[in-house]
Amino acid sequence: MTLVSLAQATYVLAAVLFVLSLAGLSKQETARRGNVLGMVGMVLALAATIALALRASQRPVLATALLIALVLSVGAVVGTWQARRVEMTQMPELIAILHSFVGLAAVLVGFNSYLTEPADAVHLVEVFLGVLIGAVTFTGSVVAFLKLSARIRSAPLSLPGRNLLNLAAVVVSAGLLAWFLAAPSLWPLALMTVVALALGWHLVASIGGGDMPVVVSMLNSYSGWAAAAAGFMLSNDLLIVTGALVGASGAILSYLMCRAMNRSFVSVILGGFGADEGTVVGPGADGPVGEHRETSADEVAALLADARSVVITPGYGMAVAKAQYPVADLVEKLRARGVEVRFGVHPVAGRLPGHMNVLLAEAKVPYDIVLEMDEVNDDLAGTDVVLVIGANDTVNPAALEDPASPIAGMPVLEVWKAAHVVVFKRSMATGYAGVQNPLFFRENTAMLFGDAKEQTERIVAALHQV
Repeated sequence: MTLVSLAQATYVLAAVLFVLSLAGLSKQETARRGNVLGMVGMVLALAATIALALRASQRPVLATALLIALVLSVGAVVGTWQARRVEMTQMPELIAILHSFVGLAAVLVGFNSYLTEPADAVHLVEVFLGVLIGAVTFTGSVVAFLKLSARIRSAPLSLPGRNLLNLAAVVVSAGLLAWFLAAPSLWPLALMTVVALALGWHLVASIGGGDMPVVVSMLNSYSGWAAAAAGFMLSNDLLIVTGALVGASGAILSYLMCRAMNRSFVSVILGGFGADEGTVVGPGADGPVGEHRETSADEVAALLADARSVVITPGYGMAVAKAQYPVADLVEKLRARGVEVRFGVHPVAGRLPGHMNVLLAEAKVPYDIVLEMDEVNDDLAGTDVVLVIGANDTVNPAALEDPASPIAGMPVLEVWKAAHVVVFKRSMATGYAGVQNPLFFRENTAMLFGDAKEQTERIVAALHQV
């Protein structure tokens, strides 16, 4: 078997492992195995690619090997450093910035491929589309990173005629493609790159904070298609397959999340939801929003001790406070008392799809009591106590009751139907979508202010005295 044949066979094996990895990641119980299969597939893919690169290199083999080793070492050192220091709450912005690297790589590969490969029409289209997708992915991912890391405001940018601006960018890009095919040169390619960079920036800047989980999965899809485009330019079959897998899975995830939020994927891309100032509860924008009732850890412990059923709805605030471990301890204590405890997880809870599930699994919360929104919503009316820990927009009744609300129509966890609701929050501030929450002012709601981790630990300690 020649080296090329062996490399192609390795690519096929790696592609199968990537498919099995995606299948494993579809369930919490098999997610670890899915990650391992993906890592093994990537090691095989890198090994085969390096072998082909050494064979095709026009430089001395040793020099090429040293250059490859240097690049891999830099990537491994930076990747390990970031993986060890990044907090779980920072995972969404880390993923966003990693997507930007894929987009930038596609742009650089496109320009290099145009300058070094024969310029037939098919190859020119591959280069143009690869650079276009890569540029949109790059700046879109950078904006998502800046929003998720709070370096810029999460509120959507509302330029006059923003949809027409996006359409104009697409039309201009189509015209530049015609120019590029008719008279190939760097000018139309460079001009399109500038337009695509601006388009990617505007697309994501126009999307509000409430839609950011969808944006992350959407950018994941874009990065996959950018990688596939790079595969066409480099004639690398595995990169094409892998990019298509990532692109398709990201698109499917984005569609499922939009359906769970009762929103059109197109409407999210063209502006999303979320308002600059949000909405308020009460007679008017300048009027009072109502009165809230505060509680204490001791009172919550007494309430839980008398409960028969408890539902916990986690959100990003739980991740920020690192409260998953005391929450898992609280669950264990309550179940030991015979209390039925379950978790209700909204599809877009946190800043990343599956964010809350990962946190709870990390704290060793049993998988069978972590339920999706649709699985727990019908039971909330018969629930004694709901603990809302760090969630806000995903439990906002305005989504169902206020047609004028920016989040109108979004399915939410209907926690207000329970007998008692305790909301863990640091303040009365609005959520990431910038929308006021009337849940905080309901008669059956009590606000427990402070750090969620510290308050949960106090509740656990108080349970021993009840």
